[in-house]
Amino acid sequence: MIKFVTDSSGDLYTCDGQKVENAPLRIYTDEREFLDTKDLDVHEMLDYLLNYHARSYTACPSTDQWLETFEGGDEIYVLSMTSRLSGTYNSACAARDIYLETHPDAKILVVDTLTTGPEMRLYLEKVIAWKKEGKTFEEISKDIEDYKKETRLFFTFQSLHNFAQNGRVNKVVASLIGKLDIRIVGTASPEGDIAPEHKCRGGNRSIKKVLEEMEHAGFHGGKLRICHVENEDLATDLGKMVLEKYPSTDLVIYPARALVSYYAERGGLVIGCECKILA
Repeated sequence: MIKFVTDSSGDLYTCDGQKVENAPLRIYTDEREFLDTKDLDVHEMLDYLLNYHARSYTACPSTDQWLETFEGGDEIYVLSMTSRLSGTYNSACAARDIYLETHPDAKILVVDTLTTGPEMRLYLEKVIAWKKEGKTFEEISKDIEDYKKETRLFFTFQSLHNFAQNGRVNKVVASLIGKLDIRIVGTASPEGDIAPEHKCRGGNRSIKKVLEEMEHAGFHGGKLRICHVENEDLATDLGKMVLEKYPSTDLVIYPARALVSYYAERGGLVIGCECKILA
């Protein structure tokens, strides 16, 4: 059986007609635990975190949770969020090694995507498409590394509070975001870190800057996936802006689940797109 697996930061349970297995991450406070499954009330979680002023943090899936997603598979494609921000990739690799001890004929590809959210979604869509085309496991293992060079992740956030709490960004920088309607615009670095790059006043200016950064990276139409945290209006505005300039864009807008919502926070957008530098 062929299986497609991600951790829950991929925000997908099905993709192009294929079932997607999920290994859920967790969001913790000293009072509560939120398991990132499709049954979680993300709106309630965000309300709670907004009014919670102590420590919060996340935890990667255990090896047992990964093993549950592998069960029954003999050709398994696993896409993990960036190893620079989480132990999720290492946990998936440990589960792969354990699974192969009892299923020595299985083939398991574990990909450190160096990203999360909608860019991970692009990788999953591509792997499923390749499999439908009849590509072999070995071909996909090679081609996914090449495809990673053709995509990018961008974001615009109105808060970096949770990133700062987890030591992902400087607390002084984080304290400036959200005041006077200041939003941060940034990207994922080639190494898989979060890289804030610009401060913009207002949502409209921020999405104009996002599009500018996308074009600078080589976006000229193609696949575009916009993930929003209770900010469908801004996501739609960005989508319209892109379609006006690149009408053939393959656009999907969708709400974030728990893990992406925790880091992007309410009002945030995370954008994955195909970017090929034109000769």
